[in-house]
Parts: sequence; C-alpha cells; structure tokens
Amino acid sequence: MSNPPNFAQAVDLSSLGKPKAAPAGPMPGLEVTAANLTADFLPLSSAKPVIVIAWSVRSPESMEMVNVLGGLEKSYQGSWALARLDVDAEPQVAQALQTKNVPYAVALIGEQMVPLFEQSYPEAQIRLVIEKVLTLASEQGIGAPPVEISEPEEDEAMIALEAGDFKTAEAAYKKLLARKPADNFAKLGLAQTQLLIRTDGMELQTIIEAAAKSPKDIKAQLQAADMEIVNGGVEEAFNRLLHLVKETSGDERTKVREHLLTLFTLIDPTDPRLISARSALANALF
Repeated sequence: MSNPPNFAQAVDLSSLGKPKAAPAGPMPGLEVTAANLTADFLPLSSAKPVIVIAWSVRSPESMEMVNVLGGLEKSYQGSWALARLDVDAEPQVAQALQTKNVPYAVALIGEQMVPLFEQSYPEAQIRLVIEKVLTLASEQGIGAPPVEISEPEEDEAMIALEAGDFKTAEAAYKKLLARKPADNFAKLGLAQTQLLIRTDGMELQTIIEAAAKSPKDIKAQLQAADMEIVNGGVEEAFNRLLHLVKETSGDERTKVREHLLTLFTLIDPTDPRLISARSALANALF
C-alpha cells in the first residue's frame, strides 16, 4: 500500500490567522494522523467510504462543518465513516490530501482520494454530496447505494410536481417545514418549487429579450436569471446577477444579492460554476 502523493511536504495555511479557542468537548469522527492514515483509513475505505474533513481552530467555519458531518454520519447509520484532520497538528497529512484551505473535505473510496468541497455549505447540500459518494462507492462494489427515506409531505410534493401542480407542492413543503423547520431537504425542495412557480408560463426568449431592452430593470433581470437557471444556463444566470450586484447599491443590491444566493442553493456545491460565482460575489461585495 503506497502513501498519498507529496506526503513529506508540509502545507502552508498561514492565511488563516491566529489560533482561536479550542473546541469545547470531543469532536465527532475519528482523528486522522500520519500514522493511521495509511494503516487504518485507507484499508477502511475498501469496506465503506471515508469522508475526511480538514479543520483548524483558526477557522470556526471548519469546526462547524465537522459538527454538521458528525450529525450526518449518525443519520446514515454507519454507511460511511467520518474522519477529522487537524491541519495544525498534522500538516504533512494536510499536504498529502492536497489541502489548501479549510474547511476542506475529501472522500476515500477503495484507497482512492476524491475531492469533495473546500468551503462551508448548508447541510442539505452536504447531504447531496454524501449521496453521490455513496452511489460512487456502491458502483465500485464498496458499501450499499443510498436508501431514500422520504417524509409524507415530501411524497405529496413530488406527486404534485409530477402533475405540474406547483402550488400544491409548495404548500406540502411549507407544511413539512412547519413540522420540521430544520429539514434542509424541504428547504431545497421549496426553493426549487418556488423557482418553477416564478417561471411557470414564461418563454425563455421573450424574457431574455425584455431583459436586454431594460438592463436596469431589476425585476426583468431577476426573471431572466430564473429562466436561464430553469433552462440550464447556470453560468449565464450567475453572470447576469453578478453584473447587477456591481451596478446597484442599497436595497436594490440587497434584493439582487439575496436572489442570487437563492439560486446558489439550487446548484450542486461541487459545481465549479458555483464555486467561481461565490468567489466573484465576495469580490463584488468586498
């Protein structure tokens, strides 16, 4: 069994700043060290996927991601294993896993490394990533594919969506959120349904032409971005609203930014178009 690449070199994460307070109490997951990465975790990855989350006391966001993944590990009842890597204590392992910043997550599947994400995301999006990891692993004969467990309201919403009854689907998701306010899948389903409601009956070319004629019309630009997302124009929608963020201020900028953030939730967190757009938004705002 060979070591991961570049194992002998240390990683430079000095941009994180000074250390913060250490976590209170034990953290979820198994601790990764230079000794047990190849001795324990790589062999384990041939039995079930291992998700390694790199964190640091200098990054509260990374510590929160460890806790989010810890909760998800419990909910998946042992179908995958969580490993946590303290980049300050184990810089050589951080370098081996090609860590550039934290939080950073990779999956180990059959002793092979699969990069997952390198910033914080909502739990619902992290769950989608885990589903893909489990599916990929099962295709390689490792573990079982993810088992879908749905709520009654979610079933109601899906039936309504298949029938094109978006209002009933919206009501079902709202009912589920009233019962389970923290259900991130319901939040995602509601956002997707509300996008369908906003674009129902609209024609792409008509909306795009109207937006082109009125570049300063906020409503027209938001509608155009919605239609582009629905029709697969993710990059076009993001660029449209990023440009609008730069061109607006005050309440108008807030409205555009919030709409853009809503569209972000609809895209796979590992999608490079989303990663690029998030970075561009941060630059536009700060």
